[in-house]
Amino acid sequence: MCHYCGCREIPLIKEFIAEHESVTDTAGDAVRALDHGDPALAGELVVRMGRELLAHWQGEEDGLFAVMGGDPEYAGYVDVLVREHRELAAFLDRVDLGRPEDVVQLREAVDELHRHITKEEDGLFPASLTALSGDEWDRSMAAWRAAHPDAPGDLGRP
Repeated sequence: MCHYCGCREIPLIKEFIAEHESVTDTAGDAVRALDHGDPALAGELVVRMGRELLAHWQGEEDGLFAVMGGDPEYAGYVDVLVREHRELAAFLDRVDLGRPEDVVQLREAVDELHRHITKEEDGLFPASLTALSGDEWDRSMAAWRAAHPDAPGDLGRP
C-alpha cells in the first residue's frame, strides 16, 4: 500500500480509503462467518458489503473516475476499474451462500476486491494528485457528497 505520495492526506482520498477499509472488514467478517458455519450471518454481511460498495462506487465513478477517465492517459485504467465494479455488483446481486460454488466464488471475489483496491490506492489515487485541477477536485468531491448525503464533515479542496 502506497504511503509515499501524500494522497492519503487529501480528505476525499482519505474517505475513499476509509470506505475500502470498512468494506474489506465486512467482507472478511463474512468469510469468517462462513468458516464458523454461520451462513446466515455471512449473508447479512454480504448484503451490507453490497450496500457499502454501491455508495462508494457511485462516489468514485461519478467523481474521481469520471474526471480521470476523461484524460486519455487514464481512461483505460479507469475503464478496467469500472468493469470490476460491475462484475462484483452482479455477483453480489445473485450470490447464494447455500450453494458451495458461490461460497468459493465469494472467497475469490474478496481476494479480487483486495487487488482492485490496490489498483486504486497505489495507482489512480496517487496519480490524481498531479492530474486534477481545482475544478476537477470540486467535481469529484461533489460526486462523493451526492453519494453520501448523510455524511458529516467537509472534504475541503486539496
